[in-house]
This record gives sequence, C-alpha cells and structure tokens, in this order.
Amino acid sequence: MTSGRVVIALGGNAMTGPDGSATPGAQREAIAAASQRVAEVVATGVQVVLTHGNGPQVGNLLVKNELAAHEVPPVPLDWCVAQTQATIGFTLADELDAALAAHGLPQRTAALVTRTLVDADDPHFREPSKPVGRFRPREQAERSMAHGQVWEDRGERGWRRVVASPEPRRVVDVPGVEALLAAGFAVVCAGGGGVPVVDDGTGGALRGVEAVIDKDLTAALLARELDAGTLVIATDVPHVLVGYGTPAARPLGRVTPAELRAHAAAGEFARGSMAPKVEAALRFVESSGPGHPARAVVTSLEHIADAVTRDDVGTVLQMGPPASAHEGHTRP
Repeated sequence: MTSGRVVIALGGNAMTGPDGSATPGAQREAIAAASQRVAEVVATGVQVVLTHGNGPQVGNLLVKNELAAHEVPPVPLDWCVAQTQATIGFTLADELDAALAAHGLPQRTAALVTRTLVDADDPHFREPSKPVGRFRPREQAERSMAHGQVWEDRGERGWRRVVASPEPRRVVDVPGVEALLAAGFAVVCAGGGGVPVVDDGTGGALRGVEAVIDKDLTAALLARELDAGTLVIATDVPHVLVGYGTPAARPLGRVTPAELRAHAAAGEFARGSMAPKVEAALRFVESSGPGHPARAVVTSLEHIADAVTRDDVGTVLQMGPPASAHEGHTRP
C-alpha cells in the first residue's frame, strides 16, 4: 500500500487536439501528453485512479447514429458512454504504460468499464438540460424531435440535443477498482461520469438508461468512495478565477469551502465549464470526516504532480490545516 491515494479527473481538453480535433491521431497524441503528467503523479508514490471526459467522442458516435440509421440500428446513450469509456480507456492504458516505463516505474495500467447508479426518479429525467452532440439546423432537429428526442434552439449556432443528467448516487464498480489498486495498477475508470444505470426493482438487477452523468460530480463521488486523500481536477487553466472576463479577474489560491460556496452563489462560475468542477471539489471536501481533511485541487494538467505534493499550486480547497497527499488521508 502506498502512502496515499489520488483521484485525477482529466478534462476534455486532455482527450483532443489543441484545435479540438477528435481524429484518432489527435486523440492519441493528446492522451500521450496527458499520460506523461499522470506518470509524474505516480512517481510521487501515491496510488492513482484516473477518470476522464468523453464529450467529443460521444458526440461523434451520435452523429454516426444519425448518418447510419438507415443501415444499422442506432445505439442508446448508455452504450455510447460504454463504448467511449473502452476506447479512451485502452488508449490511456497504452500511453500511460509507456510513460510509466519511461520513468522507470514498475506500475502498469488497467482500464475498467464502469457503471454509475442513478435514481430512476431523478427530476433531471423530466427536464433534460445536458447538451450533447453537434449543432444542427432546425429542419434536422425537428426530424429527431419527431422520434422523441429533446432539442433546444441555441441561436446563431443552431439547435442542439439535450439529455438527462441525473445525480450520481454510487459508483457500482468500486470493488473492482479497489482490487486493481491492491494488485498494483494505476486504474482508469468512470470515464464520462460512468455508464448510467438504475435499479430495475427485480432483486438488484441493473439496466442502462438514456442519460449522461457529469464527470466531475462522479469523480468527487468516486474519490469519496475510494477514501482518497486528494481529488485533482485537471483543466485548461492553472487556477479557478473570480471576476472572469473583467479587469478585476483574479485567481483563487487556497480557499475555504465557505468562501468558494459564496463565490458560486454569486454566479462567478459558468454553468457549463467551471461550475461543475467547483461543485465537485466542494462535495468531496465537505464529505470528509472530522480530523481527516480531504483536499481538492483545481489546476492545469501540467501542474497536477505539484498539486499532489504542494499546497501552493492551483486552487486548493481543504478544511483544516494544510496537508499533502503523502500523509495518507483516510476516513473512518
């Protein structure tokens, strides 16, 4: 057992090219670059669990659904999430294994297709709000709406499909993650928030549902269920900013949950970008037990190794005195 456990949530920018390209080559290059940074975290001596976004990949599958619907049956969203988990997972495993070997580290990587339990009665199923896929002209959107999909007019860019984004309740496959960690692997899991499943009420059997779960909220839940000491949310900026887009913009360094909640309540963070990351960090830290403070860090990908070992990198959220991941946080 290593001296600590860290969950790293990779943003979508780590999965595509600098220009947003999602070609296989661009994705592999981006994942290779991200893997170098993750290997640096493994080199600090902690156990690493890695989760990731899959928005562009799911969007591409939805386009393939539309274009090929006259030839092959379209697959539901839960299948799209599972397929992209597997594709990104094996690519991360290949690239992270290579990066670990280049660092002279003995650990290797395992990827686990992971399910996340949601409530079948979650109100988000009645009010879909999560945008997925590409923008489409009104005529194409109306054809899809005729088949039961929900689309919204997004102005000049066109119409976009929106789906349910229910609250994650439990990461079903945590025991599998624990077993892989115990065997010495760095683990890739819960990509895209996990494959959404509900209890069908027949003695514990689960079934997939048409939904997309916020990946950052699942990362916070996963970190809590794994008793991780640190949650690192990797994004494309080194700090969370307040006053974004104004002359008064400033980065947040070390901050308390109360301070960060106040900024969120004041509308400082955009709903579709920084807000879920802030909420995930808050949920994880606020769930920590007395005397065993968990910490969350939001920072850019290139700083994630320093974020594990130092308290002056990125936006650091923690109750109580500063403490590094190497102190081996656990909760009763």
